[in-house]
Amino acid sequence: MARIIAIANQKGGVGKTTTAVNLAAALARTPVRVLLVDLDPQGNATMGSGIDKRELATSVTDVLLGEAAPDAAIVRCEDGYDLLPGNIDLTAAEIRLLDAREREGHLKRALQQVRDGYDFILIDCPPSLSVLTLNALTAADSVLVPMQCEYYALEGLSALLDTIEGLKGRFNPALEIEGVLRTMFDVRNNLANAVSAELTRHFGDLVFRTIIPRNVRLAEAPSHGQSIIGYDKASRGSVAYLGLAGEVLRRQRERMQAQGGTAA
Repeated sequence: MARIIAIANQKGGVGKTTTAVNLAAALARTPVRVLLVDLDPQGNATMGSGIDKRELATSVTDVLLGEAAPDAAIVRCEDGYDLLPGNIDLTAAEIRLLDAREREGHLKRALQQVRDGYDFILIDCPPSLSVLTLNALTAADSVLVPMQCEYYALEGLSALLDTIEGLKGRFNPALEIEGVLRTMFDVRNNLANAVSAELTRHFGDLVFRTIIPRNVRLAEAPSHGQSIIGYDKASRGSVAYLGLAGEVLRRQRERMQAQGGTAA
């Protein structure tokens, strides 16, 4: 059964979609079976996976509203993972879900239909605490938090962790923090280094050892509809996301061993 990881941060521009697409591609190279769910109305994870969000016959919107089964909307990507694509229609879905019964559980119920077919399901969340994000956090086993090492980052992270704790009490008591990922990191920036050190001191093992650097090739890849793994496997960005995939797999193995099971 898949481990479901929501990739979330209430702050925009921190590398959520970049992480979702590239972690999916990196995990698929190991290989494990991976499904990426694009739950952001911007549809950037869909476009970054090489799928035109403007030409979707069926999408995650139809799945959320119970108008299609997940299998009818899932598409295969060149990088080896499956995608449940999204687009601007999610905005309309969000409005309709506001009046729906058990509105926060729609995605969880949908993913139960395909969960046994994957080892990992990654959810790219919108940059806000919306009903879509609530659906992601209710469905997830854990949350991966990308963040830049900037002045307000620690305060924002603490607020997000408080939000997650509050959600656990209402919707998903088993929700865990998968880890905190430092993104768009520039080693020449003294402030970034200081914030990184403080982050590690404060959150310890929750912080991934892997650091995602600022990298031109990483920024170019989405415009070609590719992950960095497919676009330039030798780049620093690609090496970093392959390293992150290794950490995620190691944590899953350790988790399974502690439970007396077998890892993905």
